[in-house]
Amino acid sequence: MTQAVVVAGVGMIPFTKPGAGGSYVEMGAEAARRALADAGVDYRHVQQAYAGYVYGDSTCGQSALYEVGLTGIPVVNVNNNCSTGSSALFLARQAVDSGAVDCALALGFEQMQPGALKSHWDDRPAAMAKGNAVVRQLTGDVDGLPAALRMFGGAGREHMRQYGTTMETFAAIRAKASRHAANNPLAIFRKVVSTEDVMADQPVWPGVMTRLMACPPTCGAAAALVVSQPFAKRHGLRTQVRILAQAMTTDGPSSFEPPSLIRAVGFDMARAAAGQVYERAGVGPEDIRVAELHDCFAHNELLTYEALGLCPEGGAAKFVADGDNTYGGRVVTNPSGGLLSKGHPLGATGLAQCFELTQQLRGNAEARQVDGVQLALQHNLGLGGACVVTLYGRG
Repeated sequence: MTQAVVVAGVGMIPFTKPGAGGSYVEMGAEAARRALADAGVDYRHVQQAYAGYVYGDSTCGQSALYEVGLTGIPVVNVNNNCSTGSSALFLARQAVDSGAVDCALALGFEQMQPGALKSHWDDRPAAMAKGNAVVRQLTGDVDGLPAALRMFGGAGREHMRQYGTTMETFAAIRAKASRHAANNPLAIFRKVVSTEDVMADQPVWPGVMTRLMACPPTCGAAAALVVSQPFAKRHGLRTQVRILAQAMTTDGPSSFEPPSLIRAVGFDMARAAAGQVYERAGVGPEDIRVAELHDCFAHNELLTYEALGLCPEGGAAKFVADGDNTYGGRVVTNPSGGLLSKGHPLGATGLAQCFELTQQLRGNAEARQVDGVQLALQHNLGLGGACVVTLYGRG
């Protein structure tokens, strides 16, 4: 990065179940307005916008932002599966960092339908054909389950077989998420559940996963305004939250060969992105005290602890048992409640993570506040694949 990129404003609306909220136009426009109001910047100062969503027609981003203003700026629509929101942020940050613009808006939204994720195109090759081949090879015994559940559940089962991890560990991660979300007014699920409650819930893959270990389909929107330091100074904006380093990675050969579902669901992408971020910022995982991780399934949160270096490979069960993933431990993971409890509107997730970590660095997270935060780490994963890791710091 060539210059300080400031997160000047963030906005997020409460996440809801499908059908319980407004349209993507209403949600996206409201999140953008909230980010602009938080920054104290008029939309006419925005020079570029990047709008992220997965399920929608082309130029949905324009449709949402036209409700905010008709200023004629470039609006780029972004679709990178579940890492779409952070991919939009990556592009906005890159535009400011390069000096192409001084002020860019990243917006993410999703108007989802009930039920498991699915492709709406069956007349062309699958976008995740390489990963799907690994899934078929390694989970042929559970054919009939939704694809995402087979991928992440299969990765969790692989960890169980390799390291002796138990279902109770995944259940404890889900219970932790619920305790954190209880303090988040924007989360969709705020009911606290225990490890025992999670274990007793409806099995979706006996011996591997219960229903509560998977995140729900969710609708919502979030946004972030990123600006250059000179722009912030000219307009009298807050500068205490900055993007110190950011990396996006895609799959390499190790994601698919030799066959491993842990690798197929993004372990090596995450490890590579985190390594780049740590090197660029001159820090290590031991310096991180708060992180928002991509916990689409409790199993993936556990894998991500190891991928990001928060604990050794094979050490995640001990990390959880020791309470090192929550308040009073080493790294408070997903203080927002994460995807499991906050919800997962695909295009908005990465920017909702940015919203939470910005509040943490500002000291505005109220009951969720982690003491003494100086650095905050974000991990957002999209299969197919793309992984974005971002490090924020206090200015």
